[in-house]
Amino acid sequence: MDRSGIFAGDDPFALARAWLEEATATEPNDPNAIALATVDAQGLPNVRMVLLKEIEAEAFVFYTNYDSRKGQEIAASGKAAFVLHWKSLRRQIRVRGLTEREDGPQADAYYASRSLQSRLGAWASRQSQPLASRLSLMAEVARVTAARGPNPSRPPFWGGIRIRPVEIEFWADGAFRLHDRFRWSRDTFENNWEIQRLNP
Repeated sequence: MDRSGIFAGDDPFALARAWLEEATATEPNDPNAIALATVDAQGLPNVRMVLLKEIEAEAFVFYTNYDSRKGQEIAASGKAAFVLHWKSLRRQIRVRGLTEREDGPQADAYYASRSLQSRLGAWASRQSQPLASRLSLMAEVARVTAARGPNPSRPPFWGGIRIRPVEIEFWADGAFRLHDRFRWSRDTFENNWEIQRLNP
C-alpha cells in the first residue's frame, strides 16, 4: 500500500503531530480547533468546537468543565469523536474513541499555565447552564476573584478529557474530488493498527 509523502510513517499519533505542526504555520486562527461530537441519553448528537491541547503517545487531550453538556455526555457514554480540519492545507483528521478523565498533575499543570482571567473564568462559569445576563456572569467573576485570589487552584469540576482512539482517518484533498483517505483502526488498544486505503 502506497503511503508515501504526507501519509508516510507507522505511528498515527506522530503523523497527526506532524500535520498539526504544519497547519500551525498556515492556519490563520486556532489550528488545534476540533469539532467534538458526543451523544445525549437519547442518542442525539451534539457537536461543538474546542481546542485540542495535547497529542500524546496514544491519545488526544482537551480540557473542559466536567459539568458542561459535553462533560456529562462523555461521562455517560465513555465515547467521543472529533475532526481536525485545515482549510489552508486541504486536509483533515477524524478520530473516534473511548474517553477517560485527566484530573491529576497533568491537568493541574495545564490549568496553571493559563492566564489568570481564564483560570478565574473556569471557576465562575457554570458551563452550559442558563445565564440571566452578561452582567451576572461578570459579577460572578468579580466574586470568584475576591474569594480565590491571584493564584486559584484548579476547580474539581474542571480538567482534561483523554480520547484513546480505536479509529483515526487521515484525509487529503484530491483533484476532481478523488481524495486520498487512509483509515487506521483497531478493535482493542492491545491490537496493532490495521491500515486501509478508502475510496473518496
